[in-house]
Amino acid sequence: MGWEIVILVCGMAAEVALILLMIRGRVFRTFPAFFIYLCWSLLSDTLFYYVGVKYTPATFFRISLIQLAVDSAMIFALLVEIAWSVLRPIRSSLPKYSWIGIAALIAISGLILWPIAGLAAPSNLAADGMNFFRLQQTPAILRAIFFLALAGFSQLLSIGWRDRELQIATGLGFYSIVSLAVTILHTHQLTGTQPYHWLDRIGSFSYVAALAYWVYAFATQPAERREFTPQMQSMLLAVAGAARTTRVDLKDSASGKTGNGRKR
Repeated sequence: MGWEIVILVCGMAAEVALILLMIRGRVFRTFPAFFIYLCWSLLSDTLFYYVGVKYTPATFFRISLIQLAVDSAMIFALLVEIAWSVLRPIRSSLPKYSWIGIAALIAISGLILWPIAGLAAPSNLAADGMNFFRLQQTPAILRAIFFLALAGFSQLLSIGWRDRELQIATGLGFYSIVSLAVTILHTHQLTGTQPYHWLDRIGSFSYVAALAYWVYAFATQPAERREFTPQMQSMLLAVAGAARTTRVDLKDSASGKTGNGRKR
């Protein structure tokens, strides 16, 4: 049995265990995007093993491109979910659709990172290859930055390593950082060499390690969610209030222009 099969089987077993833990603890109600992402990962792992064995490399590449696009959309939804969950202590004080602002901020960050993600790409990549590379690296960079930001501001946000939000972000950040490091090192290696294959194994193992960490974390009782500090609560509410005022002003301005147009 090759190392690819061993890692695949271990990863799928960990995904199944994590899915069952989320169902047993009803955590899927709090983090539905994470639950769907795990189910999708389990399905895609099975599908891609079959496609890799039965179909040509060209077909495998086309299907992989679709899979990466779907995966990127799910990662986007997952990051929005985590960020919105972090704000749980003050969500009742926020405007109803504040999550849309969070989604817009994450989407803008992804658009900014899209051209940056191609800087480490090999110079001989064709257009399809470059899109594939960016679809791989942009979500990885976004996940890593999101984790570092969440961990860096954990004290202000009143979250710790026993909170589900930081646990999920830690797993995402760990295998994203390893994946990015492997990609950078690959640019200085020849394809097909032994060190190149070893780095691939490290990259694959990092995802299994993240899954194992999640299984351990979700098998333990989470911490009781703490309230924000008064200073942090005031700051977040001020930001939300400013955003609401700006939105109302823009709406009134647009209504005024429409009204003037009708009068003419």
